[in-house]
Amino acid sequence: MTFTYILLISSQVLKCIACGDLVGWVPSMSFIDRRIYGVCLCNYISMTKLARGTRKLEERNQTNAVRRLCNITMEAMSEIAEATLRELRETFRSGRTRSVAWRKTQLSALRELIRDNEEKIFEGLYQDLGKHPIEAYRDEVGVLIKSINYALSNLDKWVATKKGKLPLLLFPARGELVPEPLGVVLIFASWNYPISLALEPVIGAIAAGNTVVLKPSDQSPACSSIIAKTIPQYMDPKAIRIIEGGAQISEILLQHKWDKIFFTGSPQVGRAVMTAAAKHLTPVTLELGGKCPVILDSLSNPSDLKVAIKRIVSGKWGPCSGQACIGVDYMLVEEKFAPTVIELLKKTIKKFYTESPKDANCIARIVNKKHFQRVQNLLKEPLVEASIVHGGSLDEEKLFIEPIVLLNPPLDSAIMNEEIFGPLLPVITLKNIQESIEFINTRPKPLTIYAFTKDENFKKKILSETSSGGVTFNDVLIQFICDTLPFGGVGSSGFGRYHGKFSFDTFSHEKAVFQGGFFPELEPRYPPWNNFKMKFIRLAYDLDYFGLVLLLLGLKRY
Repeated sequence: MTFTYILLISSQVLKCIACGDLVGWVPSMSFIDRRIYGVCLCNYISMTKLARGTRKLEERNQTNAVRRLCNITMEAMSEIAEATLRELRETFRSGRTRSVAWRKTQLSALRELIRDNEEKIFEGLYQDLGKHPIEAYRDEVGVLIKSINYALSNLDKWVATKKGKLPLLLFPARGELVPEPLGVVLIFASWNYPISLALEPVIGAIAAGNTVVLKPSDQSPACSSIIAKTIPQYMDPKAIRIIEGGAQISEILLQHKWDKIFFTGSPQVGRAVMTAAAKHLTPVTLELGGKCPVILDSLSNPSDLKVAIKRIVSGKWGPCSGQACIGVDYMLVEEKFAPTVIELLKKTIKKFYTESPKDANCIARIVNKKHFQRVQNLLKEPLVEASIVHGGSLDEEKLFIEPIVLLNPPLDSAIMNEEIFGPLLPVITLKNIQESIEFINTRPKPLTIYAFTKDENFKKKILSETSSGGVTFNDVLIQFICDTLPFGGVGSSGFGRYHGKFSFDTFSHEKAVFQGGFFPELEPRYPPWNNFKMKFIRLAYDLDYFGLVLLLLGLKRY
């Protein structure tokens, strides 16, 4: 079997010499080094057909061929990553991205991209995850337009130099805080919100004046393709690049030195990202997740309880069928209150998603077979399966799992120790709702704690005695769309934060500037030392200006 090399025929297109096909896995690349080569996958496609029976090859030869193809492809991608990084560094050093006008132009172009391609985005999200257009607009399109508008309206204020207050003793010196971009940043996006979680950090990176490499998730291929095709058409290709691919491409990218890495995904991959970043002392923001609990206190008003249940149901199954880092993972309620809660959950699920959720087109599907089987395995433990009180239907062919409610599954089971990331809701009962604080504290720190209560003392206890990325009272998920509130985790749920000005700060360095003068000269700062100078320095550090005046006038002993 032979391998056909491909030649660069323009700044963004590679073409196979043998079959004439354009190579699609580098759709947004342009290069400084025009001697870069890639590999056409036409032979690999032929191999796939052979495997299906069109003709047969010996297994050993086929395995060796695939290995050679992979090695050549990864070598080519490594060169592509290096060339991309080199060109982005040159762009950053040129100073073009520091201009506020450039930043506003790119943000406006991104907003135009989203608006012009809204229908394509809806189609991509339906192909990848089965999302309804309304869910897609709410969580992927509208949220981005809102963020861009907020950044555009506040950017002049964000980039402005701020005064730093200095001690009066240093007058007439002045202090300043000057925000500056970090440089070339690498952003890894997640598959569950393949548009918004890809472009939301890009908004902050551009607003801060950086050049960007964005790596979309290969598990959402339709959305990844949309991003890769549209970004070069609307935005500055010398400053913003898209590199598609799987885990091997990520490994190649992580071998290089970046000025910032922003990762959204699982804790397991997050550890690998941190390990790679540590080699270059690269700062990292990790948006991970965890098991986000919802505490449901005994609400005396029936209408309040109904509202709470509606918000919990929508917060569990509404965001990508539970495949959301800030979605509700499990519920804590008082034992005596559980039967009422279970009945209300059942009624609300039926009201929102009908008797046949699979046909209602209101719940997203599981992203792929691997994740379907992972969620399915959570239910296979006998005692977990026995705890199901609602739902239980799974359709592996359509990758659909209907809403499932479980009552008191074993606390040592996988479903109560792993992030569920799917449409399963365990309800755990407690003797007293105050016990929920200890329950949460014996587990890793969650990204968010949700609590429905009117008890102000209980609210204070939750805030003071638990640790989490954030706390939301009497609502679910709504905090995510608030630009004035930071979004991020703590401990195993991640670290670093973004959204609004916090995104700008994440991709900026606030440089401290001291503007000094030559008068007056404070002689006590210099040797030779004596008691007078020691007294002067003590009073200076205490900011005792009256004492300093007395000392200088000879009216204070030293």
